[in-house]
Amino acid sequence: MKINNIGYLLKEGIRGIFLHGFMSVAAIVVTVACLLIVGSFSMLVYNVNMMVDELERSSEVMVYIDEDYDEQQAHSVGTDINDIENVYRADFVTREQALENFVEDYDDGSAFSGVEPEYFRHRFVVKLTDNSQMEQTVKELETIEGVAHIKAPYELAEGFTTLRNVLQLVSGGIIAVLLLVSLLIISNTVKLSMYDRKDEIAIMKMVGATNGFIRLPFVVEGFILGMVGAGVAFGLEWLLYDLLLNKINDIGGLAQLFHLAPFKELLLPMVATFGATGLFVGMVGSWTSIRKFMNV
Repeated sequence: MKINNIGYLLKEGIRGIFLHGFMSVAAIVVTVACLLIVGSFSMLVYNVNMMVDELERSSEVMVYIDEDYDEQQAHSVGTDINDIENVYRADFVTREQALENFVEDYDDGSAFSGVEPEYFRHRFVVKLTDNSQMEQTVKELETIEGVAHIKAPYELAEGFTTLRNVLQLVSGGIIAVLLLVSLLIISNTVKLSMYDRKDEIAIMKMVGATNGFIRLPFVVEGFILGMVGAGVAFGLEWLLYDLLLNKINDIGGLAQLFHLAPFKELLLPMVATFGATGLFVGMVGSWTSIRKFMNV
């Protein structure tokens, strides 16, 4: 495309924006609002997934070894446990260590002072790579020789999986609705420009202008509206997210409860999300509003 044509397209696109200043501002404001909500839900999903992953890694499957096994025999069972594909790590706990942990967790050190380690079993504390496969992994663990009993937090694992699935489903639905709203607003803004210029479009068609040449200024208009909205929304999202992080960090208890990723960790994905969404909303919204005006 020639440089003169590019200049013409930019000039006409900007002209369309100023021709209907109120609707153009409204389109940008609605796009900013929608992208802010889309971005907020995207970061919420990311942070919740991160926190769920941390909680999943902290959940443990307790594998108790046959009471007739001595320490060396019990320790050797760990080789078979670690060979299972979904096992991330298996830490061996002796009877003595199990007794110490029990006393620390449930006693002040006096009530169970006469309890012997023999009352406890050697065990493995097993962490899984994927807790959604916990039931299948437990079945594999039960087949290992020397394993007497397994205690697995099935309900906790199912809760984490359900939470992740529900959040992704809800956020996906909300994002789809907001994108549709943005598309409609930008489409209507471009339609106003086309109504004002329908006679001009008819003349251009009669003198031989191609459909592509006529469409492009309106696509440029939609593109500018979408990208301006995306840029403003991205800046506001960054500002609001940093304000939220600072607020949480100022309150010590909240910082431990809600561990949010710094915005710099999300920078590239958010730039891609906002840029692609602004581009899609602007260009698709304008392109769909043009089609019926070409039949003149």
